[in-house]
Amino acid sequence: MRRFPTRRRRQFENSAARTRLYGREVGQWAVLLRLVARALLLAAVPALGACRAGGPRGEDAVAAPEPVPRLIRLWRDGQPAFGVFVPAERTAPRDTTGGRARLAASPALDFLFLNLEGGYDAAAVDSVVAAVRRAGAPDPPSLLVRIPPISADGADSARARVAYALSAGADGVVIPHVRDTAEARLARSFFDAAGARVWSAEDPDGVHVAMLMLEDPEAVRQAAEVAALPGISVLACGIGSLTRALGGDRTEAERWNQEVLRHARAHRRVDMITAGADDVARRLEEGFLGIVAVGPDPLEVVQAGRALPPR
Repeated sequence: MRRFPTRRRRQFENSAARTRLYGREVGQWAVLLRLVARALLLAAVPALGACRAGGPRGEDAVAAPEPVPRLIRLWRDGQPAFGVFVPAERTAPRDTTGGRARLAASPALDFLFLNLEGGYDAAAVDSVVAAVRRAGAPDPPSLLVRIPPISADGADSARARVAYALSAGADGVVIPHVRDTAEARLARSFFDAAGARVWSAEDPDGVHVAMLMLEDPEAVRQAAEVAALPGISVLACGIGSLTRALGGDRTEAERWNQEVLRHARAHRRVDMITAGADDVARRLEEGFLGIVAVGPDPLEVVQAGRALPPR
């Protein structure tokens, strides 16, 4: 076998050693790159799947901000909001789908007040939500759903109804005939249990409305304590029910109505009341920011209220 000179043999051996070392390094880098590529691929698969499904999901997903209802935008700016009952309490216990669709498409209305106090019906919630969506208005009216009082069917039923209404697409829930501060605290907890983000002085970025109504003599006497509870959007006095509870004494009921308004405003809560053509101007002047228009033609009341100069 031919032998190289010693010097050339050493050069050849050194070159071969470098080649082997380089080969090992290349092999190690190749393995490392393969591992990195595999890890990136595994990380990308869930994201790709989420994109196919319509967007990111899971704890790491960046949730799109919830739209702020029209009602809340107005109140956030200190402006009054005008709405009507759906179904119309004094004309028909059940409004037709066509009537709901017309109201949902009306640009004059800031909110719809679905009254289910006398008989809860989940299908009615779904129907009005669907009517608002079908109307396709660029800035649709908000939807408030009044459920039966806690005393009617118990706390569990009331809690479930709050959760259902909000999950179905309502912007807020109204709990009537709150009897005292303890029950007000319980009513407010229903919104937390439903995962709602309640708009209030404590959370100005909230997107849901929690409205409590005081309609009994003992309840209105505790208005200051109820108004101080955190996380309430609207505190209102049901003046019609209170008048009946006081034996028809409208003057006394109005005095307590003004007390509730005073405490609500002191704690930066909205107060809401029904108003007709004869008293809408007075109610706005007093500081009510929620007006449920009533009368033979509620839309005329709304237009009259909007025509008044800003307070």
